[in-house]
Amino acid sequence: MEKTWHFANSKVPFFMLFLWFSLSFRTLLVNSLSPDGEALLSLLSAADPYYKKSSPILSSWNPSSQTPCSWQGITCSPQERVISLSLPNTFLNLSSLPSELSSLSSLQLLNLSSTNISGSIPPSFGSLTHLRLLDLSSNSLSGPIPPELGRLTALQFLFLNTNRLTGRIPQQLVANLSSLEVLCIQDNLLNGSIPSQLGSLGSLQQLRVGGNPYITGEIPPQLGLLTNLTTFGGAATGLSGVIPPTFGNLINLQTLALYDTEVSGSIPPELGECSELRNLYLHMNKLTGPIPPQLGKLQKLTSMLLWGNFLSGTIPLELSNCSSLVVLDVSANDLSCEIPGHLGKLLVLEQLHLSDNALTGSIPRELSNCTSLTALQLDKNQLSGPIPMQIGELKYLQSFFLWGNSVSGTIPPAFGNCTELYALDLSRNKLTGSIPEEIFSLKKLSKLLLLGNSLTGGLPRSVARCQSLVRLRLGENQLSGQIPKEIGQLQNLVFLDLYMNHFSGDLPSDIANITVLELLDVHNNYITGDIAPQLGALVNLEQLDLSRNSFTGEIPWSFGNFSYLNKLILNNNLLTGEIPKSIRNLQKLTLLDLSCNSLSGPIPLDIGYLTSLTISLDLSSNRFTGEIPETMSGLTQLQSLDLSRNTLHGKITILSFLTSLTSLNISYNNFSGPIPVTPFFRTLTSNSFLQNSRLCESLDGTTCSSHFMQGNGLKSAKTIALVAVIVASVTMAVVATWILVSRNHRYVVEKSGLSNSSGDEDFSYPWTFIPFQKLNFTIENILNCLRDENVIGKGCSGVVYKAETSNGDLIAVKKLWKTKKDEEPVDSFAAEIQILGHIRHRNIVKLLGYCSNKSVKLLLYNYIPNGNLQQLLLNNRNLDWETRYKIAVGSAQGLSYLHHDCVPAILHRDVKCNNILLDSKYEAYLADFGLAKLMNSPNYQQAMSRVAGSYGYIAPGKCFLSFIIAYNCSVIV
Repeated sequence: MEKTWHFANSKVPFFMLFLWFSLSFRTLLVNSLSPDGEALLSLLSAADPYYKKSSPILSSWNPSSQTPCSWQGITCSPQERVISLSLPNTFLNLSSLPSELSSLSSLQLLNLSSTNISGSIPPSFGSLTHLRLLDLSSNSLSGPIPPELGRLTALQFLFLNTNRLTGRIPQQLVANLSSLEVLCIQDNLLNGSIPSQLGSLGSLQQLRVGGNPYITGEIPPQLGLLTNLTTFGGAATGLSGVIPPTFGNLINLQTLALYDTEVSGSIPPELGECSELRNLYLHMNKLTGPIPPQLGKLQKLTSMLLWGNFLSGTIPLELSNCSSLVVLDVSANDLSCEIPGHLGKLLVLEQLHLSDNALTGSIPRELSNCTSLTALQLDKNQLSGPIPMQIGELKYLQSFFLWGNSVSGTIPPAFGNCTELYALDLSRNKLTGSIPEEIFSLKKLSKLLLLGNSLTGGLPRSVARCQSLVRLRLGENQLSGQIPKEIGQLQNLVFLDLYMNHFSGDLPSDIANITVLELLDVHNNYITGDIAPQLGALVNLEQLDLSRNSFTGEIPWSFGNFSYLNKLILNNNLLTGEIPKSIRNLQKLTLLDLSCNSLSGPIPLDIGYLTSLTISLDLSSNRFTGEIPETMSGLTQLQSLDLSRNTLHGKITILSFLTSLTSLNISYNNFSGPIPVTPFFRTLTSNSFLQNSRLCESLDGTTCSSHFMQGNGLKSAKTIALVAVIVASVTMAVVATWILVSRNHRYVVEKSGLSNSSGDEDFSYPWTFIPFQKLNFTIENILNCLRDENVIGKGCSGVVYKAETSNGDLIAVKKLWKTKKDEEPVDSFAAEIQILGHIRHRNIVKLLGYCSNKSVKLLLYNYIPNGNLQQLLLNNRNLDWETRYKIAVGSAQGLSYLHHDCVPAILHRDVKCNNILLDSKYEAYLADFGLAKLMNSPNYQQAMSRVAGSYGYIAPGKCFLSFIIAYNCSVIV
């Protein structure tokens, strides 16, 4: 009681206690973080822990601060309220955007672009009513665009591009945002049409909706009301209909990007009223009609890309009034006229692409006035006459393509004045005369292609001066004389094509000095002498063709050094001796042709170890003796074998192990014993076995029947009757089996989860199952694996399943999307079979076979376990450079094989990270050939009127340049 009375009646201690509490409370208030800071910490707590520590920005976010105003990336108002949160290119790695950010009620700028955020956009962001800029671009956001964002009436800049957003463009978004100046929603998965209400956003300056392949419908004419618009991007969408003539009202428009769509009709002349237009990108559409002369009014136009349409008529003379034009590309259309000389008035023109039309007449000399030209591409037309001598006035010319015309006369020596020239292709014309020595004085020339002309004379020794040469392709001419030894000084040469000329004398051993050489082709000449063993030093050689000459002597032992060689072609020479045992070292060889020589001795055991032989082995028309070595049973991938016209003997049982054979000829030998009875051998006619009198037919493959093969290959009547009985029996058995299987197939379908109530896909029998090699599974094994849980990928042409066969092997099964009857798409099924069914390369995914019925088409591949390059790069940003290099080289080798080793050449047309598969050792495999084309296919011209591929990727040959479908169209950029 005494202490209590003393405390209650003591004024001094009471005052001190009050003061202590007051100071402590004030200290607590000072040290606590503001509500805005707490909201920001929700972003920090969700960020990746590793990058949170290592990032100089995030490490500055101190939770013990009074306010976040000193944190990097944060800006505050004078009242210490957060008005800006800007963390672009900061690796946050968020699985979702924290909804707590919605409490930043004073926020005016929110920039979280390229921060690796997934999840959806919180609808609560619609409460940030002061927001003027919202940038969530270049992330992995999914789901719809929240309609609540339409409440942001102060919003001026909205960047949601390069995500995975789906759904329609919300009506609320375009109806209420009257202050909006920039709307970027490109590169997503949005669908529906472009709302016509966008035409009411009078402040809009940029509208970009491209790269959304599911946006369809027509372009609203109301967009012509957006008189402040400077950029409209609708490329790589499903937009259709015509380009609205109301676009002529867009007097401030600077860029119109409307390429790779379904837009049709004519180019509206009203576009000539868009006086501020700089970039007109209308390529890869279905535009028809003429090029409007009114486009000549566009004085500020710098780029006009109209390639890959169906435009007809002439090139308007008025285009010469576009005095600012830098790039003009009207290639791959149906233009039929002469090249206007007036184009010579375009003094700042740098790129002129007129290829792949029906242009006639001669090349106007006035083009030499375009002294800024760097690229002139006139190939694939009907041009005639000579190449103007004035071509030498184009001092900055870097590439000149004229191939595929009817140009005549000689090659102007004036090309020697084009000191910047690096690519010159005059192939497939009617040029005569000799190759000017002046060309070889060009210090930057890397590609010289003069194939398929009538050039005469020799190859000048001065070729050695052109040290920059990478490709020298002079085949199919009438060049003569000896191949100069000085060619061995071209240390950068990768391709050397001299085939089908009149070269004579020895093949210079100096060529062995070109250690980077990958292709050497001198077939169909008059070259004599022994093959120089020094050529074995060409350790990077991938293709060697010395056929159809008069080479003598033996095959050099040093050829065993060609560890990268995939084709060795020495047929039709005068070679003698035995095949060197060093051939065993050619472990990448896919084709070996030694036919029509005088080679002798036994077929070496070593050939059987060339398990990479997949295309062809031709040893015909030689003097080989002995038996077929048992080691050849290892050539299980070989498709074609020709041993005809030798003196071989013994049994041919070993050939039954070659399960991939599609062609066989062993005629004119001394083989004996029974013919194998494998399914392949049953398909062969007697022409495969002619003049092997001791070969006999067999019912079991081990013992002979009483009938031997006659010289003419005819069978006895008794044999024919026996075969007829067998065929009839087999036919009846097949029909009975089919009926039984059809009755029970409902059980298989239900078990496989493949029943489709919609009727879009019918998995019923009969099925066609065509394997390209021996396979240990059935169609039922495959169908059982087509379940949702086995899906490993989806693409533009189909869905891919991982399938485990009954013996435990893994394969990949691609089920192609079913197309509507009224569509006329590229036939992915036929394309992949035609392409992959006939090629083999270590960096190209292997097609094992295919299955189809009346509704469903399935492609069977080797299973590649490590996914694709896109997945690897997304999930492993710290991938070491050695692995990156390995992947790049593997991809390049696959492409090189397609472009240079396949005849005809194959263009993939959709090379991207998704289509590069990786195995467990990061070996690269090119996949998805559904858009690929053979260069000489019947529908090549029509198919090439569009470039296939993905938005954001354009082959570098078409990267705002031209529509030349060439090898560089299959290169990643």
